[in-house]
Amino acid sequence: MPTIDEETPLKNGAYAAVADEDDDEDSRDYAPLSQRVQETIKMYWTLGFVAFGGPTAHIAIFQDHLVRVHGWIAEDQYLELFALCQGLPGPTSTQLLIGTAATHGGMLGGSITFLMWTLPGFVVCTVASLYLYNIIDASHPPIWLVGVAPAAVALIFKAFYGFGKKLDNLGVIIALCAACVSVLINNDAHIPGNSSQLVYPLLLIGGGSLTLFDCYSSNPMGSYEQSSSTDSDEKAKADRKLAYKIGLGIYHGLFMFLLWFGILIGGTTLVHRGCTNVYLEIFEIFYRVGSLVFGGGVVIVPMLQNEVVPKWMNDDQFFQGLALAQSLPGPFFNFAGFLGGTYAGFWGAVVANIGLMGPGFILIFAMLPFWINVRRYAWFKAIIKGLNASAIGLIGGSCVFLYEKSVKDAADAIVFVLCGALASFYSLGAPQTIASGAILGGIFACFSLGQVPYK
Repeated sequence: MPTIDEETPLKNGAYAAVADEDDDEDSRDYAPLSQRVQETIKMYWTLGFVAFGGPTAHIAIFQDHLVRVHGWIAEDQYLELFALCQGLPGPTSTQLLIGTAATHGGMLGGSITFLMWTLPGFVVCTVASLYLYNIIDASHPPIWLVGVAPAAVALIFKAFYGFGKKLDNLGVIIALCAACVSVLINNDAHIPGNSSQLVYPLLLIGGGSLTLFDCYSSNPMGSYEQSSSTDSDEKAKADRKLAYKIGLGIYHGLFMFLLWFGILIGGTTLVHRGCTNVYLEIFEIFYRVGSLVFGGGVVIVPMLQNEVVPKWMNDDQFFQGLALAQSLPGPFFNFAGFLGGTYAGFWGAVVANIGLMGPGFILIFAMLPFWINVRRYAWFKAIIKGLNASAIGLIGGSCVFLYEKSVKDAADAIVFVLCGALASFYSLGAPQTIASGAILGGIFACFSLGQVPYK
């Protein structure tokens, strides 16, 4: 079977393969691409139907399925990819899934995995956007939809807690600062609401810079992994194996970065020059938001709300779609299908989903060849820790103003507390939590309990 020649790096950053008939252990790793893609499909096809619970649950499901049960990817590689995806714009769990698939099936295997992962939830969200409001009045939703918004926000609080409890001392400080800034810019008369598009990336950069500086200080506040020389040769061999299977070199990564940036600039320029095509408008909004949102799915909620409410829909419709997206398996970014479909029908849903998913899809393939080359360095691991902490803080900030928008009376507050407890302490899944919120909200509405709005 072919193995990797550790002495012969290619010019594009990948590595050459040479024959080694005795290396039976690597037979799967260096099989033909077609075989590796088939194995990738077999490994991943079920996840789009069973991975409920949002990004936090997805990460745990993937780790159990890919690392513990099947040994598909080494745990250290999995955790590094997770941290890397946290620091990239786009849907964290989706990028992680693509990245882990690409480590065996290359770009083709990662792309097919992305489609299998996305389609089930996208179909449901699109159908709901097309037909839900033909049977209900969005301004007066039925009682079974009253409690879904506070239940959905309870799941966001749970996600914040799950991420936050893993932070070290410096990470907590960075997260708190990011959360406070996020709350401030979303509710201050002197700060434009769309400033988050600039401030959020700056917070990520600041967090990464702080942990990088702290890592090399004489008395660091945070905890950092220390590299040892004993396993350096083994790690070098693993990196060469990854480079072979992914099949992307530095030049490929640079091209993908330029592609992402070119689409972003081109779409924004066309819209600002007065192009009035509705699908271009949809694509530009979602691609721009998808290029600027860091920290996973829930961070995107306030940014999307600023873009589509009240122009495309009201707050009730927005939160009903949010609850639907959270209750489905697969990526939370399928929420774009609901928003685009509500505004412009089927093709609006397709364009919105492509726009929102596109940046994350392109950027994970852009980053993979660079990750292979820098993953062993302490400075890279330190930066990733800071990016994670800032992203977690942004989730915490979103909890504050989303609670205010979704919890409008005592009944909503009770639904929020009970659903949060069911999800956090009794491990109730997202679909069951949303269903519980709908039942509880319906009961309160039916008996007119706790319906006086807060002032």
